Amino acid sequence: MSRLRDALERGEFVVTGEIAPPLGTDLAAMRQSIETIGPYCHAINITDNQGASLHLSSLAASRIALEMGYEPIFQQTCRDRNRLALQSDLLAAWTLGLENVLIVTGDDPRSGDHPQAKGVFDLDSTQLLEVASAMNAGTDMLGRPLKGSTDFFMGAAMFPEAEPWDIQLLRAERKVEAGARFFQTQAIFDLAKLERTVAVMRPLGVKVIAGVIVLRSARAVDFINNRLAGLMVPDDIVARIKGASDVAIEAVALATEQVRAIRDIADGVHIMTLGLDSAVPQILGANQEA
Repeated sequence: MSRLRDALERGEFVVTGEIAPPLGTDLAAMRQSIETIGPYCHAINITDNQGASLHLSSLAASRIALEMGYEPIFQQTCRDRNRLALQSDLLAAWTLGLENVLIVTGDDPRSGDHPQAKGVFDLDSTQLLEVASAMNAGTDMLGRPLKGSTDFFMGAAMFPEAEPWDIQLLRAERKVEAGARFFQTQAIFDLAKLERTVAVMRPLGVKVIAGVIVLRSARAVDFINNRLAGLMVPDDIVARIKGASDVAIEAVALATEQVRAIRDIADGVHIMTLGLDSAVPQILGANQEA
């Protein structure tokens, strides 16, 4: 059983991090990031061409993290592959020892570094969760028996602050029905909306890992508010970050406060450092139980 699954099922407050594989084959920076945040995380998300931009595959990078002694969450998007490739990669992931998978639909290629790329989107995230559930039960998506099944611990993304809430809730409920056992949320700024989300999800038997993003620069704030659908940094936090004499220090202080508050609400926290990996111990230091 994966460490992440075990901790969540025991009711332990979990910490997950996030690593973007490199644009290229030089793994030094990725390894350093994994070594920096890994000791503080139950598992580390390995992103899959995040932002619709080219990186080393999540499959390869997840295996590297595993070989380094850290538990990866293999991230798979529906954007770049048809149903044959998606199923093939899931089988490959399991044979490589990857137990956790986060399934997302993926960003539109037009927003990335190859805007001429054709998005595949043969399946959406809910459909792919159903496929992975079938593989756990021993069949492919056509119902044919597999020669060796999987046992993935499956997660999905959720956007508690996106409106209208009824639509977000319906999508989340469908993902649970399809097999999601945990959600990692987009960055949380409104704790009341996080509480609303957890209150609905827990009776369904699913865990909620709340996202915290380290707003390391004014540029990062503007990018979120201008480019990320379903997420908006509130005016008071914008003023706090942009008015700070040292933005990085203020961003770490804010993230530390958020983790402390989330501990009383959700089942875990997912930290997105935006490159400030070295801040993870500080962000968690006052919040981890002895």
